[in-house]
Amino acid sequence: MTDKMVDVTIHIDEQVAAEEREGIQKKLRSLDGVMAAASHDHTPHLMIVEYNPDLIDSRKILDTVTDTGVHAELVGM
Repeated sequence: MTDKMVDVTIHIDEQVAAEEREGIQKKLRSLDGVMAAASHDHTPHLMIVEYNPDLIDSRKILDTVTDTGVHAELVGM
């Protein structure tokens, strides 16, 4: 069995400190189907989340981010 993997970019509207971003990423990584979540200090408003779309959808990922109290949206390509 092969796991599917896709990614989504999330734009966070507020200035979020590295520690808070790490907390959001940790919460995302705890979700079933999320394989990775990362952001970088030089692009603190952007977070990349890799996930298996058979197990979780991008809306649940976005809801998890906004449930932390930040305003965010999915970035489409």
